[in-house]
Amino acid sequence: MTIHTDFAAAIGNTPLLRLREASEATGCEILAKAEFMNPGGSVKDRTALGLIEDAERRGLLRPGCTVIEGTAGNTGIGLALLGASRGYRTVVVMPDTQSREKIDTLRVMGVDIRLVPVVPFTDPNHYARVAKAMAETLNAAAPGSAWFADQFDNPANRDWHEAHTGAEIWDETDGKVDGFVCAAGTGGTIAGVGKALKARRAAIRIALADPAGSIFASYVKTGELVGSGTSISEGIGNSRLTANFLAAPIDQAWSIPDDESVPILHDLLHHEGYCVGGSSGVNVAGAIRLARELGPGHTIVTVLCDGGMRYQGKLFNPAFLREKAIPVPAWLDRALG
Repeated sequence: MTIHTDFAAAIGNTPLLRLREASEATGCEILAKAEFMNPGGSVKDRTALGLIEDAERRGLLRPGCTVIEGTAGNTGIGLALLGASRGYRTVVVMPDTQSREKIDTLRVMGVDIRLVPVVPFTDPNHYARVAKAMAETLNAAAPGSAWFADQFDNPANRDWHEAHTGAEIWDETDGKVDGFVCAAGTGGTIAGVGKALKARRAAIRIALADPAGSIFASYVKTGELVGSGTSISEGIGNSRLTANFLAAPIDQAWSIPDDESVPILHDLLHHEGYCVGGSSGVNVAGAIRLARELGPGHTIVTVLCDGGMRYQGKLFNPAFLREKAIPVPAWLDRALG
């Protein structure tokens, strides 16, 4: 009998799924970690656990403490659920452009949500800076009462993915993996998994799939901090270099447009039964590109980051998709017509 004793014990060891259509189209085995099967519904449960366990070990986080984070939503959900299981209050500072579904999820959990306008990172009103300032204010009044998780620059993020996510991928493929493809927001997943796989075999290709508008792909390819276009994807891409991203051993990078990635996630749902979010479409698009670059017979691993119903009002809304010039599949029109 196997029994998980708490929320944290159920995080990780997600299934590795063969993506049938992508594999058949490329002649490669394209596999994806089903991170939507984590108890909080996303890969960010892993990030939250790594950050919290590290802070507890270092004495930065104690019972009764308030956890504060700036997040696009999923890390906040993971922190809130872990916090509920360990006796922490959670405050989330979040851009007001994020999906209504994620905002409502956090509110149901009793999270104190502070929605702020989208501004550049250099602006003191940027959501991550507001979260950090809140923690500093609380700690000035009552030392040790608050902890700022700092997912973008806290190395505990990538360290957890290196020790766990990367090791899982290696073990689940019996070491027969030729490439790993992932988007980056904080950079923790691609940095941690990349380091774990490269340590085991240096020839494994690590590739970045970046949404349009983000600077990461430009930085990898040219060293320039330039983003072009926009994307409806949430929680991935960035306008600045994070400490976690800078640790990632990336060999290749692509900027993936929405009209390439969103049809892929629609097909994953309609043909293979996987209802996943926008970042998953970007990841699979990148995996297909890497498979075509390497040629048939290779094994490529990527990540299905979270569930699609967290973005129902965008990804499965024909009117919204048409407004963004993204193709609408006929079955979606029929279903909602």
